[in-house]
Amino acid sequence: MELLELVTTGDRWSAEGRAEAADRGMFVKELEEALLDGRAHLAVHSAKDLPTELPEGLAVLAVPPREDPRDVLVGATSVDLLPSGARVGTGSPRRSAQLLMARPDLEIVPIRGNVDTRLGKLDRGEVDALVLAAAGLARLGITRPDVAHLDPAVSTPAPGQGLLAIEGRVDDEATREALAVLDDPSGVEALQAERALLAALGGGCMTPAGALCTSEGHGLRLRLTVFRSADASGAGGRRASVDGPAGDPLTLAARAAAALAGSGA
Repeated sequence: MELLELVTTGDRWSAEGRAEAADRGMFVKELEEALLDGRAHLAVHSAKDLPTELPEGLAVLAVPPREDPRDVLVGATSVDLLPSGARVGTGSPRRSAQLLMARPDLEIVPIRGNVDTRLGKLDRGEVDALVLAAAGLARLGITRPDVAHLDPAVSTPAPGQGLLAIEGRVDDEATREALAVLDDPSGVEALQAERALLAALGGGCMTPAGALCTSEGHGLRLRLTVFRSADASGAGGRRASVDGPAGDPLTLAARAAAALAGSGA
């Protein structure tokens, strides 16, 4: 196997700390181009970066088992125990809105860069706390004593968070068969439900919407949090939880979208 190393537009955007908002698909564009022109057989994405609509000829060929999908607070033991006016760093409108929904007194500090860059800002005192993905810390092998996992009821994770999506060409049966050993049915169901809900909302990776699909008994539960606008103010947030049978994640997502519409979200 040969590794094709590519730098995406999203990588450059994050590393340079640009002020403009992220474009849909900016973390995957160059990888998908390599698939389509035959330079690559497969591309591995953080599933939350993958647009809900894929280019013609491409598909998700496998979804490995999910890492911890939760957000984590780094630098404090809980959101409730942060001091009044604490500065919390995040570049995510979804996280910003949920933090302010719980604690309107917090100061949200926009922050970009890789995980080490963000942790460095915390350690230098530029912010009092950070919100990051538990899966990102785990995959980098980073352990710290000041990490607190956030309940999804406080910070519902991004659709696809903690999941990897392995993308390839629709007609590449050899690659699909080789990847079958990595495919996890629970991960596939969760990703389908969460991406279908995001598509129903017309959203992308920077939409202030959270969704988490989990197995509950013999069925599925889809928890979601959506905000009316992308200004990350915490205003107009709506939360819902919808249950449905296992094996039908798309119907579950449709029911969740209908529940949101009924609540005025």
